[in-house]
Amino acid sequence: MADIQTLNRAADNIRILAASMVEKAKSGHPGGAMGGADFINVLYSEFLEYDPKNPKWEERDRFFMDPGHMSPMLYSTLALTGKFAMDDLKQFRQWGSITPGHPELDVERGIENTSGPLGQGHAYAVGAAIAAKFLKARLGEQMNQTIYAFISDGGIQEEVSQGAGRIAGHLGLDNLIMFYDSNGIQLSTKVKDVDNEDVAAKYQAWGWKVISIEGNNPEQIRKALTEAKAEKSKPTLIIGHTIMGKGAVDANGNSFENKVSTHGQPLGEAGACLENTIQHLGGDPANPFTIFPEVKELYAKRAEELEKIVAVKKSEQEQWAKSNPELAEKMKFWFSGQTPEIDWAKIEQKPNAATRAASATVLETLAQQVENMVVSSADLSNSDKTDGFLKHTHALTKGDFSGAFLQAGVAEFTMACLCVGMSLHGGVIPACATFFVFSDYMKPVVRVAALMEQPVKFIWTHDAFRVGEDGPTHEPVEQEAQIRLMEKLQNHKGHNSMLVLRPADVQETTVAWKLAMENTHTPTGLIFSRQNIKDLPAKQNRYDEALQSSKGAYVVQEDAGYDVILLASGSEVSTLVEGAELLKNDGIKTRIVSVPSEGLFRSQPKEYQDSVLPKDKKKFGLTAGLPVNLQGLVGDSGKIWGLESFGFSAPAAVLDEKLGFTAENVYKQVKEFLG
Repeated sequence: MADIQTLNRAADNIRILAASMVEKAKSGHPGGAMGGADFINVLYSEFLEYDPKNPKWEERDRFFMDPGHMSPMLYSTLALTGKFAMDDLKQFRQWGSITPGHPELDVERGIENTSGPLGQGHAYAVGAAIAAKFLKARLGEQMNQTIYAFISDGGIQEEVSQGAGRIAGHLGLDNLIMFYDSNGIQLSTKVKDVDNEDVAAKYQAWGWKVISIEGNNPEQIRKALTEAKAEKSKPTLIIGHTIMGKGAVDANGNSFENKVSTHGQPLGEAGACLENTIQHLGGDPANPFTIFPEVKELYAKRAEELEKIVAVKKSEQEQWAKSNPELAEKMKFWFSGQTPEIDWAKIEQKPNAATRAASATVLETLAQQVENMVVSSADLSNSDKTDGFLKHTHALTKGDFSGAFLQAGVAEFTMACLCVGMSLHGGVIPACATFFVFSDYMKPVVRVAALMEQPVKFIWTHDAFRVGEDGPTHEPVEQEAQIRLMEKLQNHKGHNSMLVLRPADVQETTVAWKLAMENTHTPTGLIFSRQNIKDLPAKQNRYDEALQSSKGAYVVQEDAGYDVILLASGSEVSTLVEGAELLKNDGIKTRIVSVPSEGLFRSQPKEYQDSVLPKDKKKFGLTAGLPVNLQGLVGDSGKIWGLESFGFSAPAAVLDEKLGFTAENVYKQVKEFLG
């Protein structure tokens, strides 16, 4: 272990680099980074175990950053480990830089999660800790790593911290250690102006071990981390009382610590003096972007220690693999992110069922064939039909992670974060479910999952106003339009940021799950019906025909020389089929197109798109959501029947009649449209 003087010197080095980055960029958050430097320095120089030569080593400890605005602290520390060069730090927040304003997932450079929206980062850590426990129950001591998290006052205040704290304590995640950087300062106020809760008591009530320390004292940090590592039944919260802008001084050399102004702007703009601060911290104002010799030596020694630690663990892993070849193969396969081969065609679906029930049938197969899949539900497993998965496993509980189902309770936002955290950890395929209307609680997580390209499966049931008697609070109308925007939004690789599928019958549901499991590069949204849906007509084999869903849209049936194209997704497609029969009696010929995913459809060659929806053909769309759902497919010259208000409380059949989602109204609207 290093002497305290060297540790203080290294922390000051981090402070100088962080403050200088922000000053050069003329943008950023120096104060928190300067205050948290002591903890992250002790963590990286003495505790965090990782392989510098293989950043994706499965058995590594993981560090999850919650306050992304403190990125200068993280980048500076990673620069000490050799992951970033001084030139990278100088390009902080600039175009094309690898040091963006908030950290973005980059495991090769030691960044385990994209962070920025406060609260999500530490909730990912909870999910990662669950994944590690799940894998340890199957693979043994190979998954004995520690998950570290760093949270600030803002993250503690965000409501997601309640769900994450409750679940982590309830499950007894003793492999989770979180440092709370409690400096009493926020962006625009002091914490005392908005919050006077007893954070320690709150976490203790949730079942956490809580240790309070001086967060700028390396001896106390070291002792707290050692104690937390020894804890074998609870997650640990280390409350570090730190100093915002530690080491900052003004033009006269007077202390400029503990100021609100240093939270979110360069020291020079806040009223401090960067040059004097650098000098005060033992640096050279003329050359701030440098690593002190003794700090280089500190981190070089840690690299040597890590090499020995990793060598021992890899030797143990090799011995384990020789003794457990099947488990070793499973571990390799699970961390590859692939899914096992599944004979999807053999899944027997009950005809004319609700797509949520069809999803349950698929989940039964997945529970038996995908050993590393974890499914979660927000207290709705018997209603969102994830109980199909639960039939073949049991819930994760404190001390027993042999099951594969996470009962998250009523906590959609948290549940989604936990699943993203499991995905970030690796080795686990996570899925989570709730009613579609409550996807509103999950949108912030879905967005960041898409940004990070994490293949979490989001299951949303009760997809339309046909929820019925529960009324408008439970009936999604605008939700499909919102989530389908993610199909239009491109990720940084130029691909659709999300796959969204709303299947039209039970066989399309099987195919939707097939596409979801094969999608290992983006999140997938699966939107299922509460009510039964009539199966679409089959020319020969309905499952084989439903495989065309992989193109996003396809022709279900058509009359020769058709006059109009009828298109929809989900349960509305079967309504179009019934309406087409009435139109046929009047001599009007139709083509019916099912569009489970506009995003997938728009990814197909233009020739295919034009073959399914020729530009010279009239088009009529039916959607149980906002008409804009189909606007891009129907076009300005077409007609759409949708829902433009909140829903109503009444039986589903009554709502169909009152709102015009019937074969008779399809007939009427198409007749009027065709003139």
